Amino acid sequence: MIILVANLGSTSFKFRLLDMADEQQLARGGVERIGDPQSAAFVEIGDARTEFEIAAPDHGAAVAACLERLTDPQQGCLGSVSDVAAIGFKTVHGGRVTGVQRVTEDVLAAMAEMNAICPAHNPPYIAAMRQLGERMPDMPLVAAFETGFHATIPERLRHYAVPYEWAEEFQLKRWGFHGASHRYVATRMRELTGRDDLRLITCHLGGSSSVCASRGGQSVATSMGMSPQTGLPQNNRVGDFDAYALPMLAERTGQSVDGVLAEMAARGGLLGLSGSSGDIRDLYEAAGRGDARAQLALDVFTSAIRHYLGAYLVELGGADAIAFTAGIGENRAEVRAAVCGGLTELGIELDDDANATATGETAIHAAASRTQIWIVPTNEELIVARQTKECLTAR
Repeated sequence: MIILVANLGSTSFKFRLLDMADEQQLARGGVERIGDPQSAAFVEIGDARTEFEIAAPDHGAAVAACLERLTDPQQGCLGSVSDVAAIGFKTVHGGRVTGVQRVTEDVLAAMAEMNAICPAHNPPYIAAMRQLGERMPDMPLVAAFETGFHATIPERLRHYAVPYEWAEEFQLKRWGFHGASHRYVATRMRELTGRDDLRLITCHLGGSSSVCASRGGQSVATSMGMSPQTGLPQNNRVGDFDAYALPMLAERTGQSVDGVLAEMAARGGLLGLSGSSGDIRDLYEAAGRGDARAQLALDVFTSAIRHYLGAYLVELGGADAIAFTAGIGENRAEVRAAVCGGLTELGIELDDDANATATGETAIHAAASRTQIWIVPTNEELIVARQTKECLTAR
C-alpha cells in the first residue's frame, strides 16, 4: 500500500510518498508560493532531485502537478495515480471530531468550527481537501488529527476552570497538539528502552514547541491547550498568557481584541522578547555578542520548558526517560543543557561531551543518570501514513 502524506501551509504543500509494505520513503517534494503566477516546486526520488516551476492557483493543482511528476514514464516512481491508496493529512484541530477520519463534509464542518482557534492551519487544509476531492473524487482522503494522541489525557488535566457547559458547547478544553511527533517519539522510545511501561517526557522544540508526558505510550499531559498558541513561547507566538490582560491592551493600544491577538500571534514569542528575531540560531548569535534581550528570550524559553518538565515529573511520579526532538531539540546542545542543568538531585544528568557532539538518534545521559536522556529525530509523516493505512484497512 502506497500512501502520500500531505503537509499544508497557506501557500505551500509538502509531501512524502511511502510504501507501507516496508515503510520506506519512495519520494518527497513540495510546492511553494501557491497562488502566484508561477509556483516553485521540487520532487526528489531517491538521489534524483528535480526543481521546476508550475502554475498552481490552488493546493489541488499543486498536488496534481506533483503526482504528474511521480507518474512520469521516464523519471517517476509510480505507474499511475491509482497506485496511491490514499492521501493522509496531518490535520490540526477538529474540535468535536478527532482521531483518524475519512474526510467527509461533517469532518470539514467540524474543522471549520475551529477556524478561529487555528486560523493559520484549518482554513488552508479545508480548502485543499475540498479542491482535491473535486479533482480526484476516487482518491480516499484521510485526516489524522494532531489532537488524537492526547485523547488519553485524564479529564482533570483537560478541563479549564470555566463554566462546565462551555466545554460541552464550545469544545473549550486543553486539546494538545504535535500529536504525530509525540506519538512517534513515544513509540520509538519504547523500542529503544524495551519498556512498555515507560514514563517519558518528550520535548518537541522547533518553530512551534510543546512538552508532553506519556506513560506506556499514551499521553497523560501536554503543554498546549485549546489552541496551538498556548504553552511554551514559540518563535513568534506568546504561549501561556493571562486572558484578562487583553481588554487592557485593547484599550491602551487603541486596537480591537482581534487586533491585539493578531499582533501577539505575529510579533509575540521569542521575536517579541528579543525585538530582533524568533529564530533560535539568531538569538544565540546575538546573545553571544552581549545582546541582553536575546538572552532574555532564550532564558524565558528554556525556563518555560523546565516549568513543564517539573510539572510532568510530579504527574508521572518521576521519569524513566526524557527525549528531545524537532529542529531545536535535535540540533541545539545549548538548549538541552539549559533544560537539564542543575537537576542531578532529581536523577537527571547529561553527559556534556555526548550532548555537545550528538548527531541523529542517540543517548546523551551520563552513566550515573537515573533518567535516560535521548535525542530522537521525529517522523510525523510515518505516523500519519500508518494511521492512514489503519483507517483504510479497518474499513
